[in-house]
Amino acid sequence: MRTQRQLKVGEEIRHALAMLFQRGDVPWPREFNPPLVTISEVQISPDLQNATAFFTVMGEGAPEQDVRRTLNKIAGFFRHEIAKTVRLRLTPKLDFKVDNSFEYASKIESLLNNPAVAKDLRDYEPSVPPEEDDAL
Repeated sequence: MRTQRQLKVGEEIRHALAMLFQRGDVPWPREFNPPLVTISEVQISPDLQNATAFFTVMGEGAPEQDVRRTLNKIAGFFRHEIAKTVRLRLTPKLDFKVDNSFEYASKIESLLNNPAVAKDLRDYEPSVPPEEDDAL
């Protein structure tokens, strides 16, 4: 479980990264076709020394794995920019990973919409515990 400090620092770093992408300040390699990148979450280690930034690629451009490799190559640039905007004693090392949570949610939704599963869900009636408010 992440602490309040980890969540706060992760959100600050996510915001700083999002601003860099929004302003177009990312130094993409010349031969690279830069896609539209969205930072969905930043998870930070308990000692605040390492951070994992999860991203999604929108629209046309390079494949996700090429984007991941490129972002990890220029992670030093992001670390330097984060050091300028987020006040921390030590700026964490960054690792970029593709965010697969949207694909996972879509897969779960399609499974739930499967006729066989939908039938089982209709037949299932959960037992409802009695309301504690009625005792008052």
